[in-house]
Amino acid sequence: MTLSRRSVLAAGLAMLAAPAGAETPPRLRRLSPRLDRMIAPGTEPEVIATGIRWAEGPLWVPHGGYLLFSDPPANIVRRWQRGRAVSVVLDPSGAPGTDPALVREPGANGLALDRDGALLIANSGGRSIDRVDLSTGRRTVLADRHAGKRFNSPNDLHVARDGTIWFTDPPYGLKDGDTSPLKEQVVNGVYRRRPDGRIDLIDGELTRPNGIALSPDERRLYVSVSDEAAPRIMVYDLDAKGMARGPRMLLDARPMLAAGGAGLPDGMKVARDGTLVCSVPGGMMLMTPEAEPLGLIEQDAPIANCAFGEGGRALFLAANDRILRVALRPGWQG
Repeated sequence: MTLSRRSVLAAGLAMLAAPAGAETPPRLRRLSPRLDRMIAPGTEPEVIATGIRWAEGPLWVPHGGYLLFSDPPANIVRRWQRGRAVSVVLDPSGAPGTDPALVREPGANGLALDRDGALLIANSGGRSIDRVDLSTGRRTVLADRHAGKRFNSPNDLHVARDGTIWFTDPPYGLKDGDTSPLKEQVVNGVYRRRPDGRIDLIDGELTRPNGIALSPDERRLYVSVSDEAAPRIMVYDLDAKGMARGPRMLLDARPMLAAGGAGLPDGMKVARDGTLVCSVPGGMMLMTPEAEPLGLIEQDAPIANCAFGEGGRALFLAANDRILRVALRPGWQG
């Protein structure tokens, strides 16, 4: 059997992805000297918030100078701002009054900003994509159905320059997943919502689509697949009309999972130079668009998602029950 280049890279990282000991603080592993242009040698993650049931959806809000992050099982969104106590800004963040026998994660998951600076929410419990005016708190449902059937539990989203919202819809918010009596969609889909409100199913073949992002030129779509049997990151080439060709596997995460790495491929972000920051078994991987590893941020538990912030001077990570911050080199733009 001939191993693909991505499989060889993943296999080489498998031992690095093994979880640290229970008392080991989060740390950064330098896997390539190319990482040094982004993160100074010796830099380590700092813990800036704790006491979270499951941290998700970090989002830097430039016009406010603060970080938002979600806690889907607790159904709240919190705010972190330097020099201030962490505070709750949305409660409930998703759907109020859900039945815990049916809904596992009632709250917001992925967060983003639209072109007007409003908050966009992948509303896991409400099974919708919502828009929230941060100044008034007014909420509008932008999408909750495709082909007349309700979404499963939207998980993560990315906003293109023209306002198109790309999002994933696995069944993680439903207590019984694919067998939930609430599940109406036959597929666990990757979708886009066009600026005029039309919804397109981009891919209905992935078992567990999760994190999603576009390349800086918006010609590539990345989607992580958090399937324990086949954890991977997929990439699609987009044509002039924004339709996806492919997909093909960018990273095979099975070796990292087999080596004991905590977590599965989850959230991701793409820097302005194309560097990918992707959740993988074992932590948060920084890698080139060709999946060459640069660094790994790890702890003794999964790291679900990330966000650039502070004008490109920081990388924030939703790391299980806490939020981490990694300082980036001054002048480096994420």
